[in-house]
Amino acid sequence: MARPPEHRVRRQVVEVARLLWERGWVANHDGNVTARLGSGLFVSTPTAVSKRKVDVDSLLLMDGEGRKVRGALRPFSERGLHLAVYRRRADVGAVVHAHPPHATALAVTGASLPCFLPESVVSLGPEVPLVPFAPPGEAAEVALAPFVEPYDVVLLERHGVLAWGDDPEQAFLRLELVEHLARIALLAEPRGGVRPLPEPVVAKLLEARARAGLGPEGRGKRAGSPAD
Repeated sequence: MARPPEHRVRRQVVEVARLLWERGWVANHDGNVTARLGSGLFVSTPTAVSKRKVDVDSLLLMDGEGRKVRGALRPFSERGLHLAVYRRRADVGAVVHAHPPHATALAVTGASLPCFLPESVVSLGPEVPLVPFAPPGEAAEVALAPFVEPYDVVLLERHGVLAWGDDPEQAFLRLELVEHLARIALLAEPRGGVRPLPEPVVAKLLEARARAGLGPEGRGKRAGSPAD
């Protein structure tokens, strides 16, 4: 599957970056968005710029080692987490990181998030796992690595949410769903918390997930493979 033209990818990255700011899921210079191009290059939001102000001209290109190839601004420091996903998932076309408040509230307390709504199991799997805290840099990339193949979105302990998908829109929608679930879970907490779905129901939902080409089992059923 060929990647879309660079100008289209740039517009998608800008749109998602601004949505993160509009939703209140980032503040100051928080959050970052990347997308894969062909030839081993990636479009990236820059560091030290509010997502409110990101535009197509402020984006930069980086290579598979995180080195800037083109752009006037500097790359963000957490780009190694994005690259850790791309290296392990050739199907991934975009990665989004943000701090949506309800999901991040779970992450900073060391909690994972079960997928307790049927639709969420099909979209995300049985849970959104918690990646154990590690200092920024290589240690954080090592901590993330085991979660990349089985999942499409994770909570980063004491940090926020990292989501990936075919394109920026899909990665954003996964992050959006995690925040929605986290808000419901926190609202349900005073009434005893959310109740898990019955295991036989979860099993059938996971079968539907695989038929939709999602998750580790479903990805193997997709026709063709993305071009790098």
